[in-house]
Amino acid sequence: MSRIPVFAADILALFAALGAEPIDVPVLQPADPFLDMAGEDLRRRIFLTESETGEALCLRPEFTIPVCLDHIASRAGTPRRYAYLGEVFRQRRGGANEFFQAGIEDIGEENVAEADARSVADAAALLEVTLPGRALTVTLGDQAVFEAVLAALGLPRGWQKRLARAFGAPDLLEAALTDLAQPANGNVPDRTSPGIATGNPAALADEVRQMMEAAGFPTSSGRTPEDIARRLIEKAELARVRLPDSAFAALKAFLGIHVPLDRAVDTLAEFAKAAGLKLDGGLELFSARAKAIARHAGPAAEIRYDAAFGRPLDYYTGLVFEISATGGARPLVGGGRYDRLLTLLGAKAPIPGVGFSMWLDRIDELRGGGR
Repeated sequence: MSRIPVFAADILALFAALGAEPIDVPVLQPADPFLDMAGEDLRRRIFLTESETGEALCLRPEFTIPVCLDHIASRAGTPRRYAYLGEVFRQRRGGANEFFQAGIEDIGEENVAEADARSVADAAALLEVTLPGRALTVTLGDQAVFEAVLAALGLPRGWQKRLARAFGAPDLLEAALTDLAQPANGNVPDRTSPGIATGNPAALADEVRQMMEAAGFPTSSGRTPEDIARRLIEKAELARVRLPDSAFAALKAFLGIHVPLDRAVDTLAEFAKAAGLKLDGGLELFSARAKAIARHAGPAAEIRYDAAFGRPLDYYTGLVFEISATGGARPLVGGGRYDRLLTLLGAKAPIPGVGFSMWLDRIDELRGGGR
């Protein structure tokens, strides 16, 4: 068992001052929401089990999804701010497999720019309480701006989806960009297959079903022949795409943007003009958020925008951010906006959300283990 940090009381006191309502969610959670929405990196780390009835369960690997599920189940009104402090369980190569996290989930606030700015400011305030006097660096990215650039470049929908899924995973993004620059590179599906050659999902599903049956694989569990056929056809279509050199250069130029936040709006506007792209809607929200962050942010933090920065969780839709001790190798806080998550989890109507989590074990190390 990991021990609760000695500074937990300071965190709880600041939660109360910030008007965030404490919430306690079960350690044992349904596994499917995490497997479907949490991202490949977290999926690999989950501790899985099952109930007596065979339901897939897991030990709580993070708090955002459980808090959202609890909000939906309780039919709570919005806006609502939830605060938590408790253990999470992940398989890790280094460090304990169970450790404490704390954070705030801001659900239902319609003023997106203000809610985003408040989330960043609250996270910085908690670090200033737990690590007084420590210089902090805030790195911001934006999933929505990245996706707006992909759409403005005229990329096929399949490529937009692949690149958007890779945002926040540098190795996956680099591999996708390499395939986009060299479409014949890598493992291309066999175009001699009639189903792939014609792009006919039904015909290809029949081919896949016959091959699975011949190999003795069940076709009624796991990925179905129809699922496999759709993915193969999509992969073949993606492999045929060749992005014009000018568009590929523009995408690389965008991903190379890394500037202080107070220069980010002008830099993005200059990029869009030079590349001939229309990003008006995305830039308007980005600008409003940057101004709100400037109003809310404390003087201790250096805030930078990195166009290539994302976080490896599939449910993010807009702002993503991390805060580190200046010069530190690991983030102390990570968070972002997840406007589609509650609907995917079963909410009757769309509910916006933004939040963050703090790694209390990392903070404890910087404090000298509580000494």
